[in-house]
Amino acid sequence: MFGNGVVGILSETTNKWERRAPLTPSHCARLLHGGRGKTGVSRIILQPSTKRIHHDALYEDVGCEISEDLSGCGLILGIKQPKLEMILPDRAYAFFSHTHKAQKENMPLLDKILAERASLFDYELIVEDTGKRLLAFGSFAGRAGMIDFLRGLGLWYLNHGYSTPFLSLGSSYMYSSLAAAKAAVISVGEEIATMGLPMGICPLVFVFSGCGNVSHGAQEIFKLLPHSFVDPTKLPELHEMARDLTQSKHLSKRIFQVYGCVTTSQDMVEHSNPSKPFNKADYYAHPEQYKPAFHEKIAPYASVIVNCMYWERRFPRLLTTKQIQDLMGNGCPLVGICDITCDVGGSIEFINQTTSIDSPFFRYEPSNDSYHYDLEGKGVVCSAVDILPTEFAKEASQHFGDILSHFTGSLASFRNLEELPSHLKRACIAHYGGLTQLYEYIPRMRKSDLHDPSIVLSNSSANGRKYTVLVSLSGHLFDKFLINEALDIIEAAGGSFHLVKCQVGQITSALSYSELEVGAEDKAVLDKIVDSLTSLANSSNSLGSQDKENNISLKVGVFQETIMDEKCDAKVLILGAGRVCRPAAKLLGSIGSMPPNKWLKSSITADFEEQNCVQVIVGSLYLKDAEEVCLYIKFHATSLIALIQKEPCDFISVRWEFDSIFSLTNLHISLCLHCPNIIFLEIM
Repeated sequence: MFGNGVVGILSETTNKWERRAPLTPSHCARLLHGGRGKTGVSRIILQPSTKRIHHDALYEDVGCEISEDLSGCGLILGIKQPKLEMILPDRAYAFFSHTHKAQKENMPLLDKILAERASLFDYELIVEDTGKRLLAFGSFAGRAGMIDFLRGLGLWYLNHGYSTPFLSLGSSYMYSSLAAAKAAVISVGEEIATMGLPMGICPLVFVFSGCGNVSHGAQEIFKLLPHSFVDPTKLPELHEMARDLTQSKHLSKRIFQVYGCVTTSQDMVEHSNPSKPFNKADYYAHPEQYKPAFHEKIAPYASVIVNCMYWERRFPRLLTTKQIQDLMGNGCPLVGICDITCDVGGSIEFINQTTSIDSPFFRYEPSNDSYHYDLEGKGVVCSAVDILPTEFAKEASQHFGDILSHFTGSLASFRNLEELPSHLKRACIAHYGGLTQLYEYIPRMRKSDLHDPSIVLSNSSANGRKYTVLVSLSGHLFDKFLINEALDIIEAAGGSFHLVKCQVGQITSALSYSELEVGAEDKAVLDKIVDSLTSLANSSNSLGSQDKENNISLKVGVFQETIMDEKCDAKVLILGAGRVCRPAAKLLGSIGSMPPNKWLKSSITADFEEQNCVQVIVGSLYLKDAEEVCLYIKFHATSLIALIQKEPCDFISVRWEFDSIFSLTNLHISLCLHCPNIIFLEIM
């Protein structure tokens, strides 16, 4: 069925608001009437949809067919992931699959694709040779998110005693087009320019984090208002000037513009060593050497934070819960968070939920760490809508189809992957029932699923190998497929690996980060693996500025030797790695080498006298503390920490896990499955 020139278009089923289409009627007309010899497309069949932004009749008018049955199509296009029953055998599919990072929730879809011997092309992976994505909706997310939040700002101020021009704005989806929405914003701007804003809410400062497509889209809307942009270093000066005006009894004075400030990573962090300046490349490679600064340098002067930046957990957060609590307690003018990235528990820690297009706002009250669904009380108004581009479905579809239509003919007519241009070939995850070579790492990642406690435990210590070492890799590991080379090196040498941590870049410019516990039975083999990985990193970096996209940063931890003893049938888990932990761990670790009479003097029960070995497992919120304890007693640190929570910056989620009976029960059950003789020891 591949290559028959017949294209199908799916009806979108994932979300009631999804109205986008991969191709508009005008794109279909160009493909159909250009002739198959030129376009590669002979027919286009659409599944009927009553909510698609372009009505079925418009597609019929240009020669498309409307039918639920797409069995005659060799290529089937969509936007979001289809239902499993929509996957037909021996067809080519193209949509945003969210599978190439082994995302657990989408593995059933990938399994279905493989079982049906279908081909899967992911729009996210269609990139230029430089790595730039060709198909994306980021700017539309920025535009829609900004308009929606301006509307919320009007509601917020009304609830707090101020009438502002923002109150006349609607949500983005309420306008018939992007042009109509912009006209409404311009009208708001004209009112600000002529009537002004109340002194009590000024200066109204919008801080944009990041400078990518999302940020550019949000700024495009902001610039329709009368505005001035302020350098981040000038924010304190602006704030001081406004405070002087407030104290001068000119409270009736009006302000006729708003202020914008664009911040990048150099405004968000600073080197832990005060003598060292900020270096972007160094920060991306060694974020642990930098500390957060946004809450001190930027946030105290912001009225609205428009979050547009990509963030990974290895980087400091933009704003933590503790920081916002301190800021608001000190009179910070912040009134709102517009989180266009929609990163729950991410760079802005207290954004703990997504919101919907029809209910886009919630209120966070830092003083008591509470969440509310009205805008009447204290705190900050927050939005985190997760499907913003579809609010401008018409323009977003046109933009997307303008690019996709150039690839459609190739995808509709190919019979062999080698016939395709390189940017499409790289975007093919599966073909004829198997993963393509670039994505053969996916099963490896699935076997080391971080979300499944039983897998973490069964694979810990790199599948029981005697010698292990923790290796950290950062760079364009997935979009440049460098992770394949690293895993091939490990397996070719006879080693094994356990994926301890994986943070995958969600945009082209972002780096990915992985921690691998690499194991081998022979230390010489492990040395060889590390040397080969080091050579891989060095060779990629030696390419210099001409190919920085392929650079890898490599960090190698301390080599550990696991004591394997068949008589070691008792296991002790110590929760906590503080000062009291060390003597207890040392005492337990000495069983088998300490005379029994010494044990008796140490008030150890008789049950331990006959033990030749006790395996000590140290679990802590802070991996470094646990590793130090294990080095202190010369035992191997088991990666149990991944179960509990490794990131010290995730204190809120960690606290929830420990307070939750359900989480503790799961932890206890998982441990008992793999360690039937385990002893829980809580050091108070």
